Amino acid sequence: MSSQTGESSSTATPEPSPPSDLVTSQGRTTIADAVVQKIAGVAAREVSGVHRLGSGAARAFGAIRERIPGSAGPNVSQGVTVEVGERQAAVDLDIVVEYGVAIVDVAAAIRRNVISSLQRMTGLEVTEVNVSVDDIYIQGDEEQESAEASRVQ
Repeated sequence: MSSQTGESSSTATPEPSPPSDLVTSQGRTTIADAVVQKIAGVAAREVSGVHRLGSGAARAFGAIRERIPGSAGPNVSQGVTVEVGERQAAVDLDIVVEYGVAIVDVAAAIRRNVISSLQRMTGLEVTEVNVSVDDIYIQGDEEQESAEASRVQ
């Protein structure tokens, strides 16, 4: 995660944090990183043009994990890394897009949906959503991925 303040002077005073419903005079609400990861993962997957989340190794491991009887199913936080503070969160996403989509438009839609979902559900201010496109899905790739996962078992 990058921390860019945009300030070049070391004497600049930090801006006060915006009011938050998470820290009140009546108590504090903390939200686990895993909760933020899941919300961001689901929100990113909702965007048209996103085929999967996760890097190549994570996707291969996830494919094997999903085939194990009794497993919990797909890992919705796969490909999602977060940093969560008291009032703010930053998100990194590794995605696979479908062939033919405008990657810049998909990334912008992911940012909008992740920010909206996180702010609505958690009250956290989302400082950044970094999207890393690791692969592109071409029709027929799933059969190849399935065969590779079978060989690993």
